[in-house]
Amino acid sequence: MKKEVVVIGAGIAGTCTAVQLALRGHSVTLLDRKSPGRETSYGNAGVIQRDAVEPAGFPQDWGILLRAAFKIGARVSYHGGALPGMVPILARYWSNSRPAPHAAVAKSHSRLIEHCLTEHGALIAMSGADDLIKREGYRYVYRKPETMERQFKRAQRYAREYGVRFSLEDSAAIAALEPALRLPVAGALHWLDAWTVNDPGALVGRYADLLARHGGRVVLGDAETLQQAGKGWRVESDAGRIEAEQAVIAMGPWSADYAKRLGYRFPLIPIRGYHCHYDGPGPALPTVDVDGGYMVSPMQRGSRITTGGEFGHLEAPSTPVQLARAEKLARDLFGLGERVEATPWRGARPCMVDLRPVMGPAPRHPGLWFNFGHAHQGFTLGPVAGRLVAEMMEGGPTFVDPAPYAPARFD
Repeated sequence: MKKEVVVIGAGIAGTCTAVQLALRGHSVTLLDRKSPGRETSYGNAGVIQRDAVEPAGFPQDWGILLRAAFKIGARVSYHGGALPGMVPILARYWSNSRPAPHAAVAKSHSRLIEHCLTEHGALIAMSGADDLIKREGYRYVYRKPETMERQFKRAQRYAREYGVRFSLEDSAAIAALEPALRLPVAGALHWLDAWTVNDPGALVGRYADLLARHGGRVVLGDAETLQQAGKGWRVESDAGRIEAEQAVIAMGPWSADYAKRLGYRFPLIPIRGYHCHYDGPGPALPTVDVDGGYMVSPMQRGSRITTGGEFGHLEAPSTPVQLARAEKLARDLFGLGERVEATPWRGARPCMVDLRPVMGPAPRHPGLWFNFGHAHQGFTLGPVAGRLVAEMMEGGPTFVDPAPYAPARFD
């Protein structure tokens, strides 16, 4: 039966949910305060990461934790004033990242990841977005041989257990393959299955155009006005009042704050991050400086540095000291050139303490659905999550078991 649905949040998760519903014949409105793909989905490193078969957890290595505590390096930063209030939720995040619970979560996480190329590929083809895509993988570059050896063992396990492909490149090989490198490195891991995107925000925009071609609407509006109206939902937009039978909350790092108004307590940690573009030489493929703790990706606007995580309040003022550290390290490896933007971009990754996204029906509000909390893999998993939630909303079989992601686990 055709439904009227409003999807709140035009990042990649919300946009893909709206597209999947429209493809199934439903009447869909996609609403956000900005155009599609202009928030978290805009600012990432542009990798559809088929190799991300295990979720990124809270660091367990005491060396990394000590360096983070003293704000050494570019991998982790934090706001001291925010930490006391975050300690309980960070403790749960750390506990769920220990080897045993992490391995248990990886079983369900990998089942989502294994569909990322197929689901993105279908939308890329339908939206005519091949000009944004490169299918040549990306690299982890290592300054220290011991780091490379440790991660090589992990890559071998990933290949054995999950079937992902990689190649090992020694110092001479990577120097030949990446002529922009200015320093000798120990070597690199080339993850071969990943696809990369030279403008992540533009890809979300193409998906939104696909939605419009299948009868969906994209409007600007205020998610804060969403409320129950009889047996359905109502929200105010620039196009007027929108009423729908069902609503989907896909607001990324803002989702938990909205859900709290309805009585739900989702333990979401917004892990902030920064990026900036540079107009000079950079890598041919997106490259993670593993020992440095940041990434450089070739984009349409130039080479984009994306930082590691910053722990702080979601809307606290920017403190891009982490970007400054990453920039210094990146200039050791690549020329980079001058900054393109006067002000660095800032966003936040919506990370759940149990390392699993929230996808499914709201336990106490008929007609309300959630689709958020995809952490570091939101861009990778957007089309997978969109299809899964759309299938659940139709009440039929789903291509992935949704049970591990049920919102009711926190109710």
